[in-house]
Amino acid sequence: MRRSEVLADESIVCLQKALTHLREIWELIGIPEEQRLQRTEVVKKHIKDLLDRMIAEEESLRERLLKSISICQKELSTLCTELQVKPFQEEKETTVLQLEKDLRTQVELMRKQKKERKQELKLLQEQDQELREILCMPPCDVDSTSVPTLEELNLFRQRVASLRETKESRHKQFVSIKRQIILCMEELEHTPDTSFEKDVVCEDESAFCLSLENIATLQKLLKQLEMKKSQNEAECEGLRAQIRELWDRLQIPEEEREPVAAIMTGSKNKIRNALKLELDRLEELKMQNIKQVIETIRVELAQFWDQCFYSQEQRRAFAPYYSEDYTENLLQLHDAEITRLRNYYDVHKELFEGVQKWEQSWKLFLEFERKASDPSRFTNRGGNLLKEEKERAKLQKTLPKLEEELKAQVEQWEQEHSTAFVVNGQKFMEYVTEQWELHRLEKERAKQERQLKNKRQTETEMLYGSTPRTPNKRPAPASNKSGKVRKMNTTTMSSATPNNSIRPVFGGSVYRSPMSRLPPSGSKSVVTSLCSGKKTTRAAQLRANKENLDLDGSILSARTFKGFQS
Repeated sequence: MRRSEVLADESIVCLQKALTHLREIWELIGIPEEQRLQRTEVVKKHIKDLLDRMIAEEESLRERLLKSISICQKELSTLCTELQVKPFQEEKETTVLQLEKDLRTQVELMRKQKKERKQELKLLQEQDQELREILCMPPCDVDSTSVPTLEELNLFRQRVASLRETKESRHKQFVSIKRQIILCMEELEHTPDTSFEKDVVCEDESAFCLSLENIATLQKLLKQLEMKKSQNEAECEGLRAQIRELWDRLQIPEEEREPVAAIMTGSKNKIRNALKLELDRLEELKMQNIKQVIETIRVELAQFWDQCFYSQEQRRAFAPYYSEDYTENLLQLHDAEITRLRNYYDVHKELFEGVQKWEQSWKLFLEFERKASDPSRFTNRGGNLLKEEKERAKLQKTLPKLEEELKAQVEQWEQEHSTAFVVNGQKFMEYVTEQWELHRLEKERAKQERQLKNKRQTETEMLYGSTPRTPNKRPAPASNKSGKVRKMNTTTMSSATPNNSIRPVFGGSVYRSPMSRLPPSGSKSVVTSLCSGKKTTRAAQLRANKENLDLDGSILSARTFKGFQS
């Protein structure tokens, strides 16, 4: 049994006790029955009125709750539609009071969500508008009356974040370009004259419109200033080059150049004007010393002729070089020619450097060829011969490779320029072929001279006998060395007979002359003749062997030559 029901029973009991108590009082007082009835009616009326009022209040409460439930249900349905969320599911078997409370709580929660979304939307709209004004972009149309969904708010946040990144990027770009523009203006001593330049340089950075058009205009302005700066720098560098050239031609001493060193850097207007004044002064001085200047230019011309491998015909083609009439016109002709040659060398610089490298390698190759035909190189000590052979072998590999590379470069250059690449008045590859042919002819000529010389010498020795050569004096390193020599000489003499000719190891033939025959009077004279070395065929044998080797075109190794000497 509920406590409310128990309390109601107690209320009835209490009411009955109260009525009984009233009747007892009325009995003691002696109130007549009619008055008792009236008084009982009054008590009943009071109790009924009280209960009716209480019932009416509770009925009113029930009506209000039902009405609130209805209102909340309607509002909740609207909020769910606006917020695009699932409808609220009411709990089954719940009281009116609890249902009203749940609905009211849910309505308040959704009202709060709606308010927060609209506030965030308003804030995002303000930020979006501000960023678009800075970026000079058209405003974005957004329905501020409707409640945005979570997806719409998320997209709006991303859009605002993208605009903010764009703004930061453009602002950073603007600050960087502005700094460069200010530096260029300072370098050029330029004062902002247009409204745009003033907005860029003088106004607050935050007030500048960061539109794509303004950024492009900024870049264009910077490019114009940089181009003007580059032109000034190029002009100043050209003036400095002319000044240095005139300094060298006029042989200006260093103490006179030092005061001008301050203007040899920079490109401001005052520096450019100072350079022009210095150049004018040097030009005037040049006209006063025109002969000296022309002679200096001629020295430079000769250097460029050498670097460009000009032939004598090409050099003689510039007739003013040989003129002695030192006039301003002659100076102008020399200036024009040195400028043309300098440009010509710059265009062909890579090829000329390759040709120069080939010339150096060719000279080194000829030097090795000359040393290879020199028999005295076998007497060198300290490993020089081995080092030479290694360098020579390396050069024999690299020289043809270099010629092939130059040939490919020359052919490509001739195709691009539709003209022949000339060295010393002829095509380069023809020049290379000619050098090889001259080298071959020189070797053939030297070979024929050696053969003729050897032939004459052999005929002379056959008629008059060989002339003994004094052997190279070398310190004897040990006693056993001399012992070997004596043994060898003894063996040679014991095997020799008056009727036999000496046969060298390497195939050369040396015939005995009549002066070298032994006398018939005993062996003492033979020993004496051998010891004194006055008449010996050993030197002739060595010479003949060496000459025969030259005729065969072979080259002895150092080890073979030393063994032959021993």
